[in-house]
Amino acid sequence: MRDVALNKLRCGLIAGLAGATFAAGAANDAPANAQPSAVATASMVHTDVNAIYQANCASCHGPDRLGATGPVLLPLNLERLRRPAAIKTITEGRIATQMPGFGSILTAQEINALADLIYTPLAKTPTWGMDEIRASRIEYVKVGSLPNKPVFKADPLNLFVVVEIGDHHVTILDGDKFEAIARFPTRYALHGGPKFSPDGRYVYFASRDGWIAKYDIWNLKLVAEVRAGINTRNLAVSGDGRYAMVANYFPNTLVALDTRDLSPIRVIEAKDDDGKSSRVSAVYDAAPRKSFIAALKDIPEVWELSYDDKAPPVYAGPVHDYKMGEAIAVKGPFSPRRIKLGDYLDDFFFDPAYKHVIGSSRSGNGQVVNLDIGRKIADVDLPGLPHLGSGITWEYQGRPVMASPNLKAGVVTVIDMKSWQTIKQIPTLGPGFFMRSHEKTPFAWVDVFNDPKNNDVIQIIDKATLKIVRELKPSPGRIAAHTEFTRDGKYAVVSIWESDGELVVYDAKTLEVVKRIPMSKPSGKYNVYNKITHSEGTSH
Repeated sequence: MRDVALNKLRCGLIAGLAGATFAAGAANDAPANAQPSAVATASMVHTDVNAIYQANCASCHGPDRLGATGPVLLPLNLERLRRPAAIKTITEGRIATQMPGFGSILTAQEINALADLIYTPLAKTPTWGMDEIRASRIEYVKVGSLPNKPVFKADPLNLFVVVEIGDHHVTILDGDKFEAIARFPTRYALHGGPKFSPDGRYVYFASRDGWIAKYDIWNLKLVAEVRAGINTRNLAVSGDGRYAMVANYFPNTLVALDTRDLSPIRVIEAKDDDGKSSRVSAVYDAAPRKSFIAALKDIPEVWELSYDDKAPPVYAGPVHDYKMGEAIAVKGPFSPRRIKLGDYLDDFFFDPAYKHVIGSSRSGNGQVVNLDIGRKIADVDLPGLPHLGSGITWEYQGRPVMASPNLKAGVVTVIDMKSWQTIKQIPTLGPGFFMRSHEKTPFAWVDVFNDPKNNDVIQIIDKATLKIVRELKPSPGRIAAHTEFTRDGKYAVVSIWESDGELVVYDAKTLEVVKRIPMSKPSGKYNVYNKITHSEGTSH
């Protein structure tokens, strides 16, 4: 089973590295008077690479390098990855991603050819704008036609939405009985973080190939779908439930949707003042601000896009006196307020008041951005590659702290959110991915997802002492990840990330196993109540 999974992962890069442009490049580079042997050699290289790609890898980065489970591989999307770094990535793989190394499989010549290819533009780049989005929309149920009460007896706020990426399904799980209420198929390669309407009735999913789905949990029915992009990072739902915002890697856009029926409202190009385009790293809702916050991947900027009907106007540049009407406001809804920074934000986290963003980049720099004044106010010591999107908060010795697992180093970083100083670096068994807790438990649970030797371990941290007090092996020898708690915090549920995986339910006080539920590679499970109340122990 592990070999099969690894083979699927290894398809990652070549899918995007052996598209039609390779053929064009090989043919065009051959001189007109080339000897047959030279032409034959070029043809053989082309044929061999495409054969590898077609047989194993087309599903990972897409047949035309436009992304699927893996990202888009086009020059515009690779500006931060220089060619030598690309060669190293192809050879050795990339930490904290599904990108493995191919140095033992491909020759240096093949790797160099693939590196050349990914920096070659497509002969024709597809477009995906408002017309294409609008035409893709599918309405399964008319707005307002379903009953306004649940069709089941379980507590609708103590349900888990379980994303099973093994066979592309979602299970709605009763969080009291730990029994499935419904299970339904989904689009391919869902992003692990679904979002909920404020009342918990609707859940919204984003797939890596751009499909956004709205599901009515109370009626157990799919309501609508729309394709908002070709390669999508994630989506956010506004605090008032009216809008969804989609962050895309390709095309480089943010897409605003009406959550009633997923009809598109606006497509916003991610560009700086000079017209430089960028992928969108992520977008999250900042409910107290009545706005979405988006980080750009290729431009050192953070954008705030208000959905407040009474929001003040946004101006593109310096204004002498806006009260006197001496400037022209940016037109349209969701106009971005641009916060320019000195470094990129590849991942970020909000403080509890949503006044600050704590961000990090793959270069290892951490910074705190004050959203009110629109600038960086502090540097943060964040070694390795912190996974801030999985960070959590709690009160430690009377002060609010943020803790983040690390994708690259065996450490959990604990930051004082008043002084922005590091309180402690907690050593772990290896790099992790997810960290979770709950207001009613004294423990924080962190996995060791990115360490092949210890990825079957969950480590338990005492939030009062900042020490690891217990190590659990939910299923020895099998990957354990992503803990989530029930509404009342009495039970913790851990995923076993295998095709024949399971959910392992623990008593959160005694740390003993109380139930096992078979699942097909459950990448994550999300408790409705914890999500809509922004529990301090879960990601937002």
